[in-house]
Formats: sequence, C-alpha cells, structure tokens
Amino acid sequence: MSGLPSVMIAIPVFNEADSIDRVLTAVRSHCSRILVIDDGSTDATPARLAAHPVDVVRHGTNRGYGRAMQDIFHAASADHVDWVITMDCDEQHEPASIPDFMQAIRADTADVVSGSRYLRASARDDDAPRDRRAINRTLTAEINATLGDVPARAGHVPALGTGITDAFCGFKAYRTAALRCLALDVDGYDFPMQFWVQAAANGLRIEEIPVPRIYVDLDRSFGAELDDPTRRINLYRATFMRELSRCEALLAARRAGAAAR
Repeated sequence: MSGLPSVMIAIPVFNEADSIDRVLTAVRSHCSRILVIDDGSTDATPARLAAHPVDVVRHGTNRGYGRAMQDIFHAASADHVDWVITMDCDEQHEPASIPDFMQAIRADTADVVSGSRYLRASARDDDAPRDRRAINRTLTAEINATLGDVPARAGHVPALGTGITDAFCGFKAYRTAALRCLALDVDGYDFPMQFWVQAAANGLRIEEIPVPRIYVDLDRSFGAELDDPTRRINLYRATFMRELSRCEALLAARRAGAAAR
C-alpha cells in the first residue's frame, strides 16, 4: 500500500468536560477528521465541543457505549473513510499512540488493529483495578479458547492470530469495509463480547499493538447494576453465549472450509 488510506478518529464521550479540550487538541495534531459521539452528556461537554472543528452526533439521552460504537461504524461507512480509529476521552488512551495505529494501518495486514494494555509490560503502566483485571483476564481466555481455531478470510491463520491479550481495550483501528459484514446491536458495555464473536465468524484478521495501561478514574461506574463485578461478568458471558449461538452456522462453515482445504 502506498501512502496512508483515509482515516477518521472517533471518540464516544459522556460527561467529559474536564478532559475534552485537552484530548481533542492533542488528537487534532495527528488527524484532522474527528467524530465525537456525545452520548447524552449533562455537563458542559456539548458547549466545549462547539469550540472544536469536529463532527458531532448527539444522543438526547445516554444510550450506552455499544450504541455509540454502532453509530461510529455507521458514520465511517457513510463517510467512505477507509479506517476508523476509536479511543476514549478520559485520558486513559494517549493520543501519542495514534501514530502506532497509523503505522499498523499502513502495513495493511489486518482488518482490526486492537490496542492491548497487556501485550507488553512497561514501567509506565498503572495497576488495573482488581475486578476489572480479573474479568478481562478471564473473558479474554474464554474468547481465545472458544474462537482461537476459527480461520481468517485468507488462509488458515486464525482470525485472532495467536490469541488476543486484552478483550476490553477500546483503543482500536477498524477497516471500514470489513465492518459492513457485521450485524452489531448490543448497546451496553458488553458490546465487545458480541464484536469478538462476529469478527471471528466473518474471518476478520485481528492484530494487537501495545498501548500504555493508564487508569485515571479508579472509581469509574459501569451503572448501578454492573458496578457489581459478578453481575458484570455474568452479563458479558450471557452476551458471548448468545452471540455464539447466533453465529453458530457461520463459525461452523468457516471451520469446515479450512478443514476442506
């Protein structure tokens, strides 16, 4: 591939008035095409956004992380960009990592470039809150065990490569054309569990790159019910199992196709 394909950076936000000016200013030094999904902010976030040359989709009420991601994918397709990079606005995803994603996009060897906070240790890494780390580790292992043999679209290489190391990092780059085969409809924080199943079922090639592990808000809320770690992991597992059932035929066909080669 010569040069860099068209890229949009998309950022879901909810009540990020304290950080949004710093984040958007830093992101603009790497990419001029920025989309913000304001997921029903009730603080000064909408007013802050008005001061920046970015596209904004605003939800009248908070509709959830997964719904924001669906809107991002639809916008990337409608705007005909080749790739969309997603990142958070709480300063746990460093804009300084954007060139690493650009380099991976330029290499043109994956459909999804997934940031991982656990791929390579760094002295700069923060300790993850115990419950978040335990849930991430457990479900990442279950994803690898269940989908690790599913081949990608090209050849016998597994879609998930040698296995992912971070199932819940939202710092990612997605090839827009590859997203059009997905039917994503999960609106909440369990969205990644649906995404990983559909990505494997459709043979998307996944690569990980290291990103710093930064925790600014150790008391972040997932919502009243999901702040309970047991309820959270149960929801994530239920979404995973439901999606495996929905994609059973696709997964079986992909495995059978590889076996027949």
